[in-house]
Parts: sequence; structure tokens; C-alpha cells
Amino acid sequence: MGNPILRDDAVGVRLARDVGEQLAGTPGMDVVPECSIGGLDLIEVVAGYDRLIVIDAIRTQGGAPGSLYRFTGLELRDTLHLSNVHDANFATALELGRWMGRVKALAEDVHIFAVEVEDAETFGEELSPVVAAAYPGLRAAVLAGVRELVGGARGQ
Repeated sequence: MGNPILRDDAVGVRLARDVGEQLAGTPGMDVVPECSIGGLDLIEVVAGYDRLIVIDAIRTQGGAPGSLYRFTGLELRDTLHLSNVHDANFATALELGRWMGRVKALAEDVHIFAVEVEDAETFGEELSPVVAAAYPGLRAAVLAGVRELVGGARGQ
């Protein structure tokens, strides 16, 4: 997930492309290398899948840019105050999709790889220097994690 023209916000898109190239042809695996939507529009992207692996940018208080976090759908927090459909976060969109019968019961099979970013608001196609320097290690870690989740997919 992310926007390829907002510097570090593109890190998820780039990693998904790289993982998709490395694991091309893995049976039962689809890669959606670019998902720049949010809110309830996410239901359309995730509908029909048994497992989701999400790669995205994240910004946490006190986080070190270039760090990689890995967590599951059970660890996501629902939106507390939803004032319009564009305020819905990923967890809320999944829950509403389940309730509407559009999304399978995925809570235990959603996996998120999140990269701590420095600049996800400036227009530009380059990653910030700190995230760019961390990128090779991020790519290797995410690829290993995805391989583990899809059952030891072969490739480099």
C-alpha cells in the first residue's frame, strides 16, 4: 500500500513489486503492487482472498525510520470515531467487509509488514536517505517473511 509519488510512502509499493518479481509464478499468490486507496474502498481490493499480506509505510511516535515491524490482523486497532467512510482504517474496512459478506473471515490470516518512514508527505519519487539506505535489508527481510507465509516459495 502507498503512494508512489510521496517519497517514503512508496516503500510498500516498491517492496511489493520486488517481492512480486522474486516470487512470480508462485501458485495461489497474487501481487497487487500498487494500492493507493484507503477507507472502505479497500474492501474491493481484499475481497475473495483467504490470506492477506500487506506491505506499507508507518509512522509511529519515536520510531526509527528504516525499521521494519511485522504484526497480524489481530493486532490492528479499529477506528474509534468514524465520521465518514474515508476515515475508516484498514481494520475497520476488513470488519465491515466481513459483516457485509464481501470479505472472508481474515482476522487471523492478515499479515502486515510496516516500514517506519521519515517523509511520507513530500512529493517526490525518491525515498528519504535513511529509508533508501535501509531498503536492501528491508527487501531481504520482507521477502523472507513472505516466503515463510506462502510456504517456502522458491526464487532468489
